Order: sequence, then C-alpha cells, then structure tokens
Amino acid sequence: MKKITIAIDGFSSTGKSTVAKQIANYLDYIYVDTGAMYRAVALFALENNLLSETHFNKKTLIEALDQIHLEFKKNKESGKTEMFLNGKNVEKKIRTMYVSDFVSSVATISEVRKKLVAIQHQMGVKKGIVMDGRDIGTVVFPDAELKIFMTANAEIRAIRRYNELKEKGENVTFEEISKNVQKRDLIDTTRKDSPLIKADDAIEIDNSEVNQEDQFHIILQLAQDRIAGRI
Repeated sequence: MKKITIAIDGFSSTGKSTVAKQIANYLDYIYVDTGAMYRAVALFALENNLLSETHFNKKTLIEALDQIHLEFKKNKESGKTEMFLNGKNVEKKIRTMYVSDFVSSVATISEVRKKLVAIQHQMGVKKGIVMDGRDIGTVVFPDAELKIFMTANAEIRAIRRYNELKEKGENVTFEEISKNVQKRDLIDTTRKDSPLIKADDAIEIDNSEVNQEDQFHIILQLAQDRIAGRI
C-alpha cells in the first residue's frame, strides 16, 4: 500500500499530538512529536543553568547543541513513544509547566531549529510518518501529501491544558495556564525563523467544538483519500 507523509501543525493545546498518535497507530505509521524535541532542548538549557526567568544564555546553548542527543523509544509496557535526552527518559519532565513556560523561547533560535529539522527530515525519508509541530507543513515537509492545520479558541485550549495538568497532579492555576497559552501563541506566530503559519495547501480544522473521536475520523478519512489517490 502506498505510504504518505502527514504533517499536522497548529497552535498549542489543540490536541495535535493526540490525533497524530491516533492516526499513526491506525495506519501503522511512525509518529514523531517534534514538540517533545524542542521541550527536551529547553529542559537541557534549564538543567544546565543556561535558561531561567531572568536570563537566557543563547550563545552557550548553541555551542552545546552537539552535546544534545535526542531519541524516541517505545515504552514496552504502555506502548507509547517517549523522549530520551542524552540516554535518560525525560518524558514526564518535558510535559511540566516548568518546561512549557520556556519552550517557545528556545524554539526561536535558528541554530536549534536547524539541528532538529535535520533530524526530522531524516526520520521522514521513507514516508509512512505522522509528524506534528509548528512548521512541519511549511518547513520540514513542504511536499507532504496531507497537511492539517489545527486551531481552537484560546480559552478552550487553556481549559484543556489546565484539566490535563491537574489530572497529572500538577499544582497550577487556570490564570497561569491561560497566560502561558497566550504567550506561546505570540512567540510562535511572530518569531523570525519558521513562524507558525498555515501552509497554503493545508486543511484547517477548528476543534473548539469538535470532540476527539470526530476529529480522528475526519483526519483519518482525509488520509485514506490521499493514500488511495482520491484527492
């Protein structure tokens, strides 16, 4: 069966990773969470005192990029793909608000993006891949057979993110989550290098009032149409 590349871009907390995983599992494709890669670099910067609320030593981080080794490994028990940074499982750490507050700033650095895009290109050489992020359809895979751009009302996204973190036991307030969502939107859409924009040939899906199951079936149908050559 013909294999394609599926690029899913969009704003934070729109459920990109969730639906990307669902589609990849159904089609038996490889799933790559590019956001996890940027989160891992942000974690590296935080743990090595290169980044904080008061300073950001971009020069030293750029010089240290060769020391950052990223790898996705499948958890045998859960079946989920998890992020490893320099040989250590950092999946839980990179999903915290502690990292979320800094990831967009790290993603603005051209040298960081160049390194990660090169890795992502290599991952998608053989197609049969679903990748989500901010610039997959515009920069990483501009020739992807299917491009999806996901959006939703900012308040609804903040509520989703708040509920998700509370379920994980994090001590967060809705106000700080809302501010984080707005901050990330601003940084992602205004950065000079690969800003978050909708590719001309991407299909926009506003899931403000669409549940996960319906969203999955909408995107799956689009993917199956592309695979079969119907569109």
